[in-house]
Amino acid sequence: MNILLLGKSGQVGWELQRSLAVLGRVTALDHDSTEHCGDFANPEGVRETVRALRPDVIVNAAAHTAVDKAESEPEIARLLNATTPGVLAEEAARLGTWLVHYSTDYVFDGSGTRPWVETDAPAPLSVYGATKLEGEQRIQQTGCRHLILRTSWVYAARGGNFAKTMLRLGSERERLTVIDDQWGAPTGADLLADVTAHAVRHLQSRPGDGGLYHCVASGETNWHSYAKYVLEHARQAQPAIELKATEVAPVPTSAFPTPARRPHNSRLDTTRLQTTFGLVLPPWQQGVARMLTEIL
Repeated sequence: MNILLLGKSGQVGWELQRSLAVLGRVTALDHDSTEHCGDFANPEGVRETVRALRPDVIVNAAAHTAVDKAESEPEIARLLNATTPGVLAEEAARLGTWLVHYSTDYVFDGSGTRPWVETDAPAPLSVYGATKLEGEQRIQQTGCRHLILRTSWVYAARGGNFAKTMLRLGSERERLTVIDDQWGAPTGADLLADVTAHAVRHLQSRPGDGGLYHCVASGETNWHSYAKYVLEHARQAQPAIELKATEVAPVPTSAFPTPARRPHNSRLDTTRLQTTFGLVLPPWQQGVARMLTEIL
């Protein structure tokens, strides 16, 4: 299998280099790759890359993910999150190639408390959410063979993440304030990458199972509970760790105003994914504990 991976240096892209390697030959590109264009700011260059490599599978882990920055640069966000993924889909349709693409809980307005299912009506609150939704729609409209995985609260041991921020702040301050009215499931980039590789293999023999799915770790939490879990686990795993924080106080989203509105309910129902692909998604705590063991 000839696989083209775009966005290789991101958290998910980094893990995909590992998980996809067992399926075939992987050409992994980033925005600054020189031999072939992987720069999503240059959609025609990306188109030429697909035409030159003629992959069997395109896996797109590239995106504009700076949620607040997107509010002030909507044109760039749209180019990276919608226009260029649309070009990938056009070329995938022309070649008969599979396109794997990642989307987000931010396509929903975050209302209610029920986990969102794939058929719920999107209503994004932010430029980021709107451009990611447009990317989904452009892919679907081409009729190409595709797998779109919506996910949320992605983290990895590599790069920055919420847990690392809490550990840093916990070592500097005695009291932390953390939002308690946004709910979701922290999801490891490694889990996303492993599910992707499993699904790509499955789709080779069951192409009718392509489409849109939700993919997050099981269970739910809020940022406040997540922070407490991180600090408590760190103290248990490393008794010598120096953490000053003795209080983690819950506060509403309004305590931390941001340019982009965040959804309060980022719960995603993964029943369709688990049933179709024969998967059991592990509890979020399992992945976070493993990541903490790696970074502590």
